[in-house]
Amino acid sequence: MLHATEVLGANAVDSLGNFVGRVKEMFVEPADQPNRVAKLMLSRGQYRPLIARHDQVAFVAPGKVRLCTEESELELYKPNEAWLAVGKDLLDQQIIDTNGRKVVRVNDIDLDEVQIDGNVELRITQVDVGLPGAVRRLLQGVVPPMGIRRIQEKLPPRKIRWEFVNLIEADPLRRVKLRLTSERLAALHPADLAEIIGELSPDERQGIVASLDEETAAETIAELDDRLQTQVVEGLDAETAADIIEEMSPDAAADLMSHLEPEKSKEVFEEMEHREAADVRELLRFEADSAGGMMNTEVVVVGEEATRGEVVDYIQFHEIAPDQLDNVVLLNKDAGFSGTVPIGRLLLADADQRMSELIFEPLLSVTADASDKDVFELFDKYNLRSLTVVNAEKHPIGTITVDDVVSKLQEKLA
Repeated sequence: MLHATEVLGANAVDSLGNFVGRVKEMFVEPADQPNRVAKLMLSRGQYRPLIARHDQVAFVAPGKVRLCTEESELELYKPNEAWLAVGKDLLDQQIIDTNGRKVVRVNDIDLDEVQIDGNVELRITQVDVGLPGAVRRLLQGVVPPMGIRRIQEKLPPRKIRWEFVNLIEADPLRRVKLRLTSERLAALHPADLAEIIGELSPDERQGIVASLDEETAAETIAELDDRLQTQVVEGLDAETAADIIEEMSPDAAADLMSHLEPEKSKEVFEEMEHREAADVRELLRFEADSAGGMMNTEVVVVGEEATRGEVVDYIQFHEIAPDQLDNVVLLNKDAGFSGTVPIGRLLLADADQRMSELIFEPLLSVTADASDKDVFELFDKYNLRSLTVVNAEKHPIGTITVDDVVSKLQEKLA
């Protein structure tokens, strides 16, 4: 096994033994083969660099490269944005360790030698994010390569397989050219992804958010603190921001919109679908520390005379999201709030049981202008998972869930 730091700076000779330059850079062509070092850039002082293709390399060792062709057959270097530069684009760059759920820095890169038709191809196998790679970088040019290897053998390795690497690339065009996918990022829990994003620079944050689908981006942004939420959304164009915010729950969307600059908020509202925009605007009428400011307007509301079977059919037909199913809110014949049914009690009931028979006691609700302190006290006293918010006519207009309460308490403690 070789390391990138042992090849970069190596002396290169042609098939006749003539010195042709030092390896200044190595390039991967991801669109062709994602882990093969396709080209070596050979620097030769004041002259224009040369390029040696992977099929022109006969031998590679720490500090040494021998080609299987003469210098006259090498091409002059021409920049190509589709190439991934090992030294410039990988070494010292930040990557996301999806297993460790954290941002780490690339200290070195492991290379395997593959013999093909008499020449040697270098293949990237792992990135070194541990102490051995850092030591190699520190001692490069000071201690001979074999001496560095003896030192690093005593150090604990920490590596990530190349196929598990997600590069943080702030430029969307370059990311597309490099065919870097975000599937592993999207598979992370939004809270883990939010923690990772919090460690990044603004440009890197924008690059990650831009690579996610709208639903994942919405869930992740909702997990960020108010400051980072604002920074991320302010950096998006209005259409993209609107598409993401539409995927958020109305209460989370309202909280976010309330922190945006007025001009940005106006632009985003203009791009949002009418219904979603109306829901968010409605919530923005309420004070942040009131029940109305904490509530979510996405509520499952059914008549109290409906049967359990009818309600389950309704939930399945409308594909209600699981996070809306702590309680089902009931209406009486006058469309007034008449109680709630916990989802656990609903699932255990017979299909023909009426909702009025399953009502949770005592009957609890708050008006939209109730203080957050009143809300906290009810949740604590009755060990609630959700609480219904009603208007002056006793019609249900939203619910406050326990996670809303926890978030609000964290804000007050911050």
